[in-house]
Amino acid sequence: MNAPDISKMLKPGENDQELPECLPRCFCYSLRSQKPFSLGEARPRILQQFQLKSLEGIGCEHLPLSVRAAGGLLEYLEDTQKDHITPLQRPRTYTLSDYLVVDHQSRRNLEITTTVRDNTLYGSLLWALDKTNTPMGSRALRRWLLQPLLDLKGIRARHDTIQEFVNNHELRQDIQQILRQIYDLERLTGRVGNSTANAKDLVSLADSLTKLPQLATVAEQGKSPYLKALQNLPKSLEKIAEKIINSLVESPPIALKEGGLIRSGIDANLDEMRSLAEDDNQWVINLEVKERERTGIPTLKVGYNKTFGYYISISRGKAELAPDDYIRKQTLTNEERYITPELKEREVRILTAKEDLNQTEYDLFVKLRSEVGEYIDTIRNVSKAVAAIDVLCGLAEVAIRQSYCRPEMVEGRELKIVEGRHPVVEKLLPPGFFVPNTAQLGSREDQSENDELTPYSYPDLIILTGPNASGKSCYLRQIGLIQLLAQTGSFIPATSAQLSLCDRIFTRVGAVDDLATGQSTFMVEMNETANILNHASNKSLVLLDEIGRGTATFDGLSIAWSVAEYLAAEIQAKTIFATHYHELNELASILENVANYQVTVKELPDKIVFLHQVQPGGADKSYGIEAGRLAGLPDVVIQRARQVMRQIEQHSKIAIGLRKGIKKQNSKTASIEQLDIFETEEEF
Repeated sequence: MNAPDISKMLKPGENDQELPECLPRCFCYSLRSQKPFSLGEARPRILQQFQLKSLEGIGCEHLPLSVRAAGGLLEYLEDTQKDHITPLQRPRTYTLSDYLVVDHQSRRNLEITTTVRDNTLYGSLLWALDKTNTPMGSRALRRWLLQPLLDLKGIRARHDTIQEFVNNHELRQDIQQILRQIYDLERLTGRVGNSTANAKDLVSLADSLTKLPQLATVAEQGKSPYLKALQNLPKSLEKIAEKIINSLVESPPIALKEGGLIRSGIDANLDEMRSLAEDDNQWVINLEVKERERTGIPTLKVGYNKTFGYYISISRGKAELAPDDYIRKQTLTNEERYITPELKEREVRILTAKEDLNQTEYDLFVKLRSEVGEYIDTIRNVSKAVAAIDVLCGLAEVAIRQSYCRPEMVEGRELKIVEGRHPVVEKLLPPGFFVPNTAQLGSREDQSENDELTPYSYPDLIILTGPNASGKSCYLRQIGLIQLLAQTGSFIPATSAQLSLCDRIFTRVGAVDDLATGQSTFMVEMNETANILNHASNKSLVLLDEIGRGTATFDGLSIAWSVAEYLAAEIQAKTIFATHYHELNELASILENVANYQVTVKELPDKIVFLHQVQPGGADKSYGIEAGRLAGLPDVVIQRARQVMRQIEQHSKIAIGLRKGIKKQNSKTASIEQLDIFETEEEF
C-alpha cells in the first residue's frame, strides 16, 4: 500500500474545519478530494469496475448516497493499491430493517463484543459463546451477534441445525475435528486476490480445500439447512488443490525469490536448469578433493561467502605450499584465501544460473497463483458455508455444556422466559451459584375471555424495584441478551422460553459524561432516553435502569414517571424499568398493562442477605445505607445517614400526592390525568 502524505495527515487531537464533528478525535485522518465521491464520477467507476450496464441489478439505482460512497472507496483503492489489483465482489445492498437493530449504546451496555469496564473480550457475550474452531467462524459469530435476524424462517433454520448437533454428538464431533484442520479460507483467498500470497499460503489453502470432500461426506448425515449447504461442494476446488500440491514443495520457504518453491517434473526448462546447476555445484565439491591431491595440503578447503564469492582456504602454516596459479584474495589471522581463474569463471556461471533458476521458479509460482485467483469467488462462497457450520457447532457445544434450551419462536409480542440466566455471569460463577429468574412481557393480542391469564400475567411494562447491588441490572441485561441470542439463532440460557420477534433492543444502563461534546452525565442520560422514546415501537424491547437519578429528586422522579407512563400508555413497548423511585409502583394502579416486581432480600437483625430472586410486588426499601456499610463507609456516617433517612420518611408526602384522585384506566384508550404530587400537607 502506498504510504500517505504524513505532512498532510491530521494527528489525534488536531482540528480542521473540513473534518466532521461526528468523527472521534483519537484517530489520524487524511483529507481527500470530494470529487471522486460525486455521483457523476462514482457511478461510471462502479459500472466500469464490475462491468455493468446498469445499477439496477445490484439494487443501487435509487440509492445515490450509497453509489457515491462506493465509488469514492473504489477510487481510494485504485489510488493506494496500484501494485496489487484486488478482485472485488459485486456490492450488495441491505437496510437496517433487515436485522434486529441494536444501536451502539445498547451494544456497549449489553457487552456483546467487549466489556464496558476494560473494553476487552474477556467477560463479553462473544467470549462466553465463542467455541469456534476456525478464525472465519469466530468472525462470523461476531457478525451474527451484531446483526440478529428478523426472519423467523432463518432463525428456525439455525435452531434446527443446532438441535441436530445437540442430538447427534458423533456428527458434531466429526465436523469439529475436520474444521480444526481447515485454515482461514477468507484471509487466504484475500491474499491470493491481491497478489500477496506466498507459497506457504497456497499450500495452506490447498490443504484446507482437500478437507472439503471429507466435510461434505460427514455433512450428508444431516438434514438441517446449513448441513445440506455443505453436501454439494464444487468439484473444481479439488482439482485446483491437487494442482497446488503437485506443483509446490511440501514445506516451501516464505521468500518467493530465493528458490526452493517448485517440485521437479513440473517444468522441463526448470529441470534442465537445475541439472546444470547441480553439475556446477558438484564441480566445486570435486575441486576441493582435486586441489588437496595436487597441493598435498590435507586441510585445504573450498568455501563461499557473499562478499568474496568462492575461495580456496589454506592455513597460515601451509601458505608457502600454495601453487603459483593461486591468487591471494584475503589474509586472515589463521588462514590465507585464494582464487583461481577457473574458479572465478565457474563462480560467475553458478551465480548467474542461480539467479535465472530463482526467477524461473518465481514466474511459475506467480502463474500458479493467478490460476488459483480464478476460483476466489467459489472459495469465498464455500468459506461462508464452512464459517456458518463452525458457528453453529460452537453454539451447540455451548448449549450442551451450559444446559441451554431451544426457544420457541412465536408470532405476536410475547416474551416468556422460564428460569433465565445471564450467559456471561453464569460462566464466571462456580456451577450452581447463579440464581435463575423468570420473565413475562407483552400483552397477548389474541387473549380471549376464557383465558386464565390476567393482563398482569403478561404486562407491557414492569416496574422493577429492589436494593442496591441486588441484581436488577444483571436481570435487565440477561433479558436483553436472551432475546438477542434467540434472534441470532442460538439456544438460550433458560429452562424454556416463548419469544416473539423484536425489531429493536434499547438499553439505558449506567451513564458517563461526555466531556468532548460538553455533555453532563444527566444530559447523556436524557439524550439516550429521548432516542428510545422517539424510535421505540410496540415490537421493541426497552430496558431502562434508574432513569432520572442524575438530577434533583423531584425532577428525577417526575421524569422517570412520565417516561414510564409514555412507554406503557402510548408506545406499549415491552419494557422493564428498574428504579429506586418506589413511588413508581403507583403506576400499576393506574395502567392495566403495568406490573410491579421486586428483587427480594432477607432481613436479619444486623445485616441483609441478597436472594437475587425476582418476584411480583413492589419493594419499599433500597437498602442503600446497607450497601454503603458493606462498601466500608465509616460507622459515624452510616449512623447519621439512618437518622436523616428516618426524618425524610416521616415528612415525605410524595406517595400521597400520587394516590390523590387516581382512577384505574385502560392503557389503550385513556389519557393520563396530570397529577400534582407536590401539594402541601394542608391541602390533603
